[in-house]
Amino acid sequence: MKRLIGGWAGKATALLAALLMAVTPGLAQKRQLLEYPSIHSPVVGEQGMVVSQNAIASGVGAAILRRGGNAVDAAVAVGFALAVTLPRAGNIGGDGFMLVHDAKSGEQVVFDFRSVAPKAATLAMYLDNQGKEASIASRGYLAPSVPGTVAGLAMAHKRFGKLPWGTVVAPAIALARNGVALTPDEAFVFGWGKERLSTSAAAKAAYYRADGSLYRAGEILRQPDLAWTLTQIAKRGADGFYKGPVAQRFAADMKVNGGLITLEDLAAYRAVERKPLRGTYRGLEVVTAPPASAGGATLLNMLNILEGFDLKAHGAGSAQSLHIMAEAMKLGYNDRYRFLGDTDFVTVPLQGFISKGYAQERAKLINPAKATPARDLGIGDPTRFESPSTTHYSVADAQGNVVSTTYTLGADFGSGVMIAGTGVLLNNQMNNFDHENAAKALRDGTPPPLNAMAPGKRMLSTMMPTMVMKNGKPWLVTGTPGGSTIINTVLQLIVNVVDFNLNVEEATHQPRIFQDTGKNLRVEPNFNPDTVRILGTMGHTLTSDETMGSAQSIMIENGLFLGAADPRRPGALAIPPERTQPR
Repeated sequence: MKRLIGGWAGKATALLAALLMAVTPGLAQKRQLLEYPSIHSPVVGEQGMVVSQNAIASGVGAAILRRGGNAVDAAVAVGFALAVTLPRAGNIGGDGFMLVHDAKSGEQVVFDFRSVAPKAATLAMYLDNQGKEASIASRGYLAPSVPGTVAGLAMAHKRFGKLPWGTVVAPAIALARNGVALTPDEAFVFGWGKERLSTSAAAKAAYYRADGSLYRAGEILRQPDLAWTLTQIAKRGADGFYKGPVAQRFAADMKVNGGLITLEDLAAYRAVERKPLRGTYRGLEVVTAPPASAGGATLLNMLNILEGFDLKAHGAGSAQSLHIMAEAMKLGYNDRYRFLGDTDFVTVPLQGFISKGYAQERAKLINPAKATPARDLGIGDPTRFESPSTTHYSVADAQGNVVSTTYTLGADFGSGVMIAGTGVLLNNQMNNFDHENAAKALRDGTPPPLNAMAPGKRMLSTMMPTMVMKNGKPWLVTGTPGGSTIINTVLQLIVNVVDFNLNVEEATHQPRIFQDTGKNLRVEPNFNPDTVRILGTMGHTLTSDETMGSAQSIMIENGLFLGAADPRRPGALAIPPERTQPR
């Protein structure tokens, strides 16, 4: 096995060297010693690539590709595997979006499996006596919305999958039944999340010893209840989750604990196949998720704004380029909160919001030399331009099929609620509705915000699996977790590869910034102090606390698949099908 892996590694190195020589042939011929232009190099594959936040899950996807499965088969298998190996974010009790490029037809499709509000949910349930959002919106049995992940993965597989459904679910069943050895990070996370996971007796029983003590790194965590649920799904498809024994346990546990989700809610849930949003950036097509993803539309809006500035002339990581990006972020976030919502329930000025004309108008508000407070930038009017803790993974196969998937439980470990007898940890997405502004509108007699809660409605999300196309084919496949930082993380990754010509691994390692409607510009720890100082002189108020996002990306170039796993969260790994196991 070591010889096989070593041989593959040597081949990969040769492939990468060939790639570098193809890019700069004259320079390569002049040099007598091989030198590399970057301190960060991507993982290279010839037959495809799987990149996720968990090495075991990436290995599952690569194995499915080796068995003859396509990118959708592998993506579905990874999605179920992450529910076992990354319980703080991987899920079948949450929701998300999957963007698929089908090589045969050349089309891109979005599978929207965002969760929905239960029919019994009311605004008053989620407000305290002061009209502020109550803590029950974030933790406990009122926090979960009706989960969509199983329906979404099943819909994508039915539309594009190649291998039998049971085959792609089987690896997750085996992992849950046989157990996985905890890494130091995973063991630590269970300690960190113990208070939230103590919300339900089932979660405590699943993730801790009988005496409540923690499992240590290297010890095996088995999840037999989750294996049972996954087996029902493998046998019956989505009905194995939304109907039958799993649904009955679900509804019973909800009823006993004062939760809202019923058998009717589960049976009524539907994933939706949607057309993706499309835009361009410096001549390249950008394809991303539509609402209820607010992330995709806001990304296109920000990219349109940035097109009016020569970022390349300022250089990657320069104070000037970061300043321009921060100001574009303010504009995008200002408008996002006002104009976006679930298009099945509300009218959204979507085409105006992502139009070049609207962006050009908003870009005029940016002072290239000085920061402007977000409140002074105001809200735009895109209607005038109308025409009459989450995880991400990316997969590509040798036939040209590509998948970008972002899904979430909301907070790390979601609501902390595990449904008894199922091993399913539930999301806390009810806190993603705009409860406070909905209450204010009710008091004032004004129209509710577009993201106000309604039974069966999808709440807004920043999740935005994205592809950048070159000559009609996927070139960059990316996405990230990170809550409110998702949009800005993907924005910076695209700018890094398009404007600054960085390879996908370099682009992933670049330090990140975050700016929304608040006064502070956040930078990652150990940011260049000279850059921080210059940004301060330009009027930015800077803070630094933690890293941002965990982008899992693939670039497809010169017939090679270049994988980049983000190091910001331990355990991420890019694995091509040529590699036989994670390492």
